[in-house]
Formats: sequence, C-alpha cells, structure tokens
Amino acid sequence: MDQRTLRGFEAEARARLEPAHYDYFAGGAGDEVTVRANEAAFARLALVPRVLRGAAKLQTDVTLLGSRAAMPVLVAPTAFHRLADPEGERATARAVSAAETIMIVSMAATVAIEDVAAAAPGAELWFQLYIQPDLAFTEKIVRRAAAAGCKALVVTVDSPVLGRRERDLRNGFHDLPEHLCCENLRDGDRVRPIVMTPELSWEHIDRLREMTSLPIVLKGITHPADARLALDHHASAIMVSNHGGRQLDTAPATIDLLPGVVAAVGGAMPVLLDGGVRRGTDVLKALALGAAAVAVGRPVIWGLAADGERGVSRVLGLLRAEIEHALVLCGRASIHELGPDMVRPW
Repeated sequence: MDQRTLRGFEAEARARLEPAHYDYFAGGAGDEVTVRANEAAFARLALVPRVLRGAAKLQTDVTLLGSRAAMPVLVAPTAFHRLADPEGERATARAVSAAETIMIVSMAATVAIEDVAAAAPGAELWFQLYIQPDLAFTEKIVRRAAAAGCKALVVTVDSPVLGRRERDLRNGFHDLPEHLCCENLRDGDRVRPIVMTPELSWEHIDRLREMTSLPIVLKGITHPADARLALDHHASAIMVSNHGGRQLDTAPATIDLLPGVVAAVGGAMPVLLDGGVRRGTDVLKALALGAAAVAVGRPVIWGLAADGERGVSRVLGLLRAEIEHALVLCGRASIHELGPDMVRPW
C-alpha cells in the first residue's frame, strides 16, 4: 500500500471495499460535477510564498468553540464507518484523539455516540444533526450528544431532501446490511429512519437554540445572505459546504464561495470549510482566504478502509506534515499569519 499520499489510501480503500460501498463513499449527486469541482478549484489557486522569514517553531493549533485542535483540520461528519472497518467510528475516534484534533460524529454513525465517546476518552467530539420533523425526538438526540460530552452541534442545513446519488441507484444501495444500523436513531426497541425535512427553516434553528446551550454550527452555508442570517439567528459558527457534492449537483466549489461568506460575517464568527481538501497546500489556501479550519471526510474513510485506526492516524499525520512543510515554504511561522495576499488564481 502506498501510504505517501491520500490518493494511495483511496486506491487501497477501493480495492478493499465492496464496490457498492466504495461508490457510496466516493459518489455524489447527478453527474458529480460538484464532486470534481471541489478538488479542481484548489488546483486553480496558486500560493505566493515569502522568503527569509525563518522561524524555529511552527504554530498550527487552533481553538474553535472551546475545543482545541493541534492542526486546523477537523474530521467531517461521514456516515456508516462500519462499512469501512468493523470498529467503525470507535477506530476513527481513537485516531482523531491521538492526532489531537476534533471529530464531528455523524448522526448516521454505525456506533452510538455514547460508545464513540467511551472508545476515546478525552477526545474532542462534536455532533452532526439533521433536525427531524419530530422535534421531541430531535431534542432526545441532542441531549444524548451533550451527555456523551460533545462540545458543539453541527446542524446540516443543506438537505431538505436527499440528493439524487445515481451510483447508489445503479447499485441498488438503499440501506445498511442487516447487522448494521444508525445507532443514534435508536428509540426504544426500534431504529428510526433519518427523515429529511422539506419544511426546514430558520424557525427550526431558533427552536434548536431553545433546546440546548451547546454552540451551534450551521453546515451547508454557501450564500453570503444566509451567512448574515446565521448571525441573526445566533449561530456560533458556519461551515461553507456543498455536502461534498452529494446534494445539489453543479453547486460551486466551496473554496470559490469562501471569500464571499467570510466577508459577509466580517469576523463575527468562525467560518469553516469542507469539500475537496486533499493536500496540506489546500488547507493553507483555505486558511489564507479566511477559513478558521477545514474538515475532511472522504480521506478519513479511505484511511479507515485501508488500515483501520492506523490508516486514519496515517491520513491525519500526512495532512499535518504537509501543512507544516507548506507553512515553512510559504515563509510563515503560524497558520494565523496566513492572508489573502498569498493566494492568487493561476
């Protein structure tokens, strides 16, 4: 297995996973234009280094909503980790804890949030939430996440309906194998399905704010006007995200949308980004354009499928090493010194 790049992990994961499961993780909506655009947009940006600015020590850590991360890379919420490795989200959480960063645990995890937390004591965990039409059940899930020690709620707001994912339709992949389920959806003696909510509105965010004192991150903000509304509705942070290209196909790449969203909030809250991050240089570009941190999803799954907990650790270690290397070459001692002057289009 070539462990020198994230692409090497992806190739190994593809060889190990069931084809339908690989397609589930890798695929996107429609013609997957946005899936490709997320990565291609980073390649269209160049880094302009400074020189003769040597520093003996690099600073790569960041604190977000009270959670510290040793590098500005979080683990994005991704479903069904036990399709990739029997230990599933437990293995991911242990690797994330060792890397000293933050894991956003998916509501569609195949390990219950309480068990994820128990597998990695002291891990920095946030919880991703789809607001359900049954708000009483939604509140029950929120309280479980808080009781398990999650320090923030990441509310996915770009999914009033499920994206049309044609790979899954071709493969007939509509549900988990019988021995797996979305453990956070257990309600008594049954497991509820995740229900998308076409009526989802800002009023739901206000209701959620009444349920919990946890910081609320809105994931799926792409328009500057929605970024400003997030401020009005007391969000603590936003994540510029197009769901990895899995919802609305032909939505723009997130790195192209980032500057407008950053300008709209004017420093009033942290802005995070996911979608297409595959290299340490991608991380630096996002931070230079105003992101407080990025989140990665598919690369973590590649590592998990390739080599379990060790694979996730290696993926996160590669990204950290690339960030540090690029930071030195860009003539910066700290990620907090990055600015838009160091990025330009090709």
